Amino acid sequence: MAPNYTKTALLTAFLSLPLAASAPLLAQENRPREAVITVSGEGESALAPDMAVVNLAVVKQAKTAREALDENNKAMSEVLAALKKSGIADRDLQTSGFSIQPQYNYPQPVDNQPQPPQLIGYQTSNSVTVRVRDLSKLGEIIDQSVTLGINQGGDIQFTNDKPEAALEAARKNAVANAIKKAKTLSEAAGVKVGRVVEISENVVRPMPQPVYRAAMMKEASDVAAVPVQGGENSYNVTVSMTFAIEQ
Repeated sequence: MAPNYTKTALLTAFLSLPLAASAPLLAQENRPREAVITVSGEGESALAPDMAVVNLAVVKQAKTAREALDENNKAMSEVLAALKKSGIADRDLQTSGFSIQPQYNYPQPVDNQPQPPQLIGYQTSNSVTVRVRDLSKLGEIIDQSVTLGINQGGDIQFTNDKPEAALEAARKNAVANAIKKAKTLSEAAGVKVGRVVEISENVVRPMPQPVYRAAMMKEASDVAAVPVQGGENSYNVTVSMTFAIEQ
């Protein structure tokens, strides 16, 4: 009989273990949920740009691909030489696109029958992205590039080489804004703001500032220097903060 009694006691003890282990979990679930308040804060910091990124392109057309390429190479070589002479470093010049495309003429249908396209020549395009670190030279560089053969391009993007200081200021402004909101809400509710439970951020980089488009290329060669204004870049940070509420 002793062995049976021992087995029964061991089985009872084993079955009681899960219940004992789950006791802290049950107590934890029954514990009142901590009262919190969650707010978002916005912070902004403006910084004058210290660099411009410009996309410049040479587009040439000729009867043969060879002729179109030779004309394009000549113009782009002169542009690159002038850019380097004006102080643009090799690291700030990067070829961003190159293409050779056949050009066709599409005749009108004859007796409602479509006519085959006629090859009339070739077009070559060579584009370069230029980082201009001395903004005082930007207008002169654009004007000179157009004079030497640039006839197509994108927008100027004013940016900052090192925006860390502006981002840090925006973060501090965002946190201060969130704390102010939390205090306003808690005072209205008759409670006090406690410790910070959670915080996260979302950084919005400044968008490109388009001020110079390809449509202006032709007219730009008629002036001494293209007038451009850098303005300011705005760096924005949004934070989400959760505070404990002291009842």
